[in-house]
Amino acid sequence: MKIAVVGTGYVGLVSGTCFADSGNNVTCIDINEAKIEQLNQGKVPIYEPGLSELVVRNAAAGRLHFTTDLASAIASAELVYLAVGTPQSDDGSADLSALWAVVDSIAPHLKEDAIVVTKSTVPVGTNAGIYARLKEATGRECDVASNPEFLKEGAAIKDFTFPDRVVVGVRRPEVAETLHELYAPFLRTERPFLVMSPESAELTKYVANALLSTKISFINEMANICELMGGDINDVRRGIGHDQRIGFQFLFPGVGYGGSCFPKDVRALASMAKSVGVEPRIMNSVDEVNDNQKHVLIKKVEAQFDGKLAGKTIAIWGLAFKPRTDDIREAPALVMIDRLLELGATLQVHDPEAMKNVQAIYGSKLKYANQPMDALENADALAINTEWSEFRNPNFDEMKRRMNAAVIFDGRNLYDPEQIKEHGFAYHSIGRSSVTPD
Repeated sequence: MKIAVVGTGYVGLVSGTCFADSGNNVTCIDINEAKIEQLNQGKVPIYEPGLSELVVRNAAAGRLHFTTDLASAIASAELVYLAVGTPQSDDGSADLSALWAVVDSIAPHLKEDAIVVTKSTVPVGTNAGIYARLKEATGRECDVASNPEFLKEGAAIKDFTFPDRVVVGVRRPEVAETLHELYAPFLRTERPFLVMSPESAELTKYVANALLSTKISFINEMANICELMGGDINDVRRGIGHDQRIGFQFLFPGVGYGGSCFPKDVRALASMAKSVGVEPRIMNSVDEVNDNQKHVLIKKVEAQFDGKLAGKTIAIWGLAFKPRTDDIREAPALVMIDRLLELGATLQVHDPEAMKNVQAIYGSKLKYANQPMDALENADALAINTEWSEFRNPNFDEMKRRMNAAVIFDGRNLYDPEQIKEHGFAYHSIGRSSVTPD
């Protein structure tokens, strides 16, 4: 099929590349000339494992193209995917201004039988709004489908090519048949292709992210209770996770969730609920618990130094909101950085992929280490915010040699407290009693 994807952000670029890799002719469109030029040179502006190789291979094969020329790309497309950003507005609702601008731009160029598909995360009723807007602009009825994405940063290629399910919201069965044909190469392991109304499809994305966010906030609140009552959240997690009704996914205590989806989608769902007269008590609590959780590790650091951080050097491992990405949007590490800088600490930071993005914000306010151990030089403590694999089995003897004081604040519970104690470290984690060396 001939596909146009409007927007070369995370969702648009991954989706367009994977569609091309299954044999389709895909043109990705963006107004950012520098980004398009970069992509045409085979340089991918985001970090996602495996994506660069796929982009280069499919571009070389002539299946994947990048352009700023929206008109020509739309004019020949059978499917037009909308993958533009829908950021959070001040009131928590989704800002659709970019989406409406794109809808108005594509209207004059759409083929009569083209199907417009929303891949962006959009509030309920957006599909109907696009349909009405296109009908007014074109003077005819246009097919508009909803096809929410369920991609995890760091595992997006796998998620797209081996989906748990594919959800489409349509108003005509013929549209569902076309989309089923498109997704058939990814559904050979009998994964379900779920057809529903556009409204249900739009809600599915929000409800999925809201439920996952709820699990994270729940286990974090339980972790805080465990710690105060002398329990160990890792034991409790195992105790409940083997219950098949509960499971282990997203039951890992930490310093809170971040990224481009969970915070924004929880607040957007809450905003939608308020718009129909429902008080979103659970969603409000999930968001509040998560915001508070981002300060839990910081308070432990402050307590260690009696609030006197001026003149202290703190090493920070992990800046991205999760491993295997360079995304720092709403990352807990940034909350820590802001607070510790406010208290006068010197910060030496390391992240395998996200340092460039952090440096764009903080510049010379931080010291940037190319290797984890280099961040520890003369540090009075280490704070871990992201569970990158390379942080899991460090050389603790070398760590002690480099640091002024053997103190670790572990926001991701990477280590066993007793083992850390044997190495001579004071160790503070989430939902477990702190340990100090004998």
